[in-house]
Amino acid sequence: MRRTPSRRLFAAALLAVSVLAPTAAAPATASPAAAVPATAVDRTHPDGFPPGGLGPEVTSRLDRAVEEVRRQAGIPGVVVGLWLPGRGSYVRASGVADTATGTPMTTGLFSRIGSETKTFTVTALLELVDEGRIGLDDPVSRYVDGVPCGDRITLRQLAEMRSGLFPYSSDPDFVRDLESDPHRSFTPRELLAYGFRHDNTAGPGETFQYSNSNIVLLGLVIEKVSGRALGDFLRQRVLRPARLHHTLFPRGAEFPSPHAHGYSDETPSGAIADATDWNPSWAWSAGAMISNLADLRRWAEVVATGELLSPRTQRERLKVLPTGFPGTGYGLGIMETGGWIGHNGSLPGYESVTVYLPSQRATLVLLLNTDVRVQGQEPSSLLARAITEIATPDNVYDRPVPPR
Repeated sequence: MRRTPSRRLFAAALLAVSVLAPTAAAPATASPAAAVPATAVDRTHPDGFPPGGLGPEVTSRLDRAVEEVRRQAGIPGVVVGLWLPGRGSYVRASGVADTATGTPMTTGLFSRIGSETKTFTVTALLELVDEGRIGLDDPVSRYVDGVPCGDRITLRQLAEMRSGLFPYSSDPDFVRDLESDPHRSFTPRELLAYGFRHDNTAGPGETFQYSNSNIVLLGLVIEKVSGRALGDFLRQRVLRPARLHHTLFPRGAEFPSPHAHGYSDETPSGAIADATDWNPSWAWSAGAMISNLADLRRWAEVVATGELLSPRTQRERLKVLPTGFPGTGYGLGIMETGGWIGHNGSLPGYESVTVYLPSQRATLVLLLNTDVRVQGQEPSSLLARAITEIATPDNVYDRPVPPR
């Protein structure tokens, strides 16, 4: 059975970020990472990354946990950045960036970040709110025509994933079209058309349902109000003020070097393929962006503290609502799990996590070059959970909640 497009989830199978319909995960031994030696570990520190400080015992435990998850989950390569002010840091790259050549993973690589893009898009939207150019409770029909029930769906509901719009990435024709040509370029209107042919799944504001349709619409709202292409607006109003020099919104399949090859089983047969150059335009404002460890470390704090927003708007952003998944809430383009605030990302070939823990001013960033699930779980969630169980045991990312 192929997986459904809603399988890209941020916690406990929650966030639908990818598209190609999900099959049962391949066993860890099927992954191209299986033969990677445990000694393939990079302990270099890019500019601004202070070395160590967590002590030999904690560092050794983290080393073992990262390598155990990487091997059991069949992750070819992973970059880990953990910063705990007052305690120290842990920065590692393990495994390989290219399974064909054995090129090791390093901490300075660019990576596709999938649904972490949503934090950038919604930040841009909230800047327009701060300027008084839009209101969170404006109907989306004021800015975009043709949205089912658009006169009753607000921008706030889109950002909260509570619009009730059908996710375009769950449409069978969309899945077929993308599977048949993963290098194809889609326009935002083409994407939305796949979803708009379906009835809405719920009334506006009634329930949480993760849907890329929501954030693609917000991208169009930003373009309408600003009069500028989304990529240009993000670059000038979000990336530059946040001092993110290695983050970009690609126009197509371009991918700066150096970058790791990405491996995915999002194929018609379920076989693992090299998805490095697949076109992410199918995710547009919901998942197309590229970044690296240094920028994401900075971005985690910017998002969680509201550095680019007014205090009032940031308070609105942080009003997380129940998702139906215990221990996990969702606000305006951000999630909260175990006290960590931020987002994850997943699209064919790559996964990521960028989160901030306000109580300890801690930051965690993960970059993986695979999206192949293991026993139904995202490898990035497995890794984040293992790391936080050691480093912040009172605040564990995506901690499973025992049944009552």
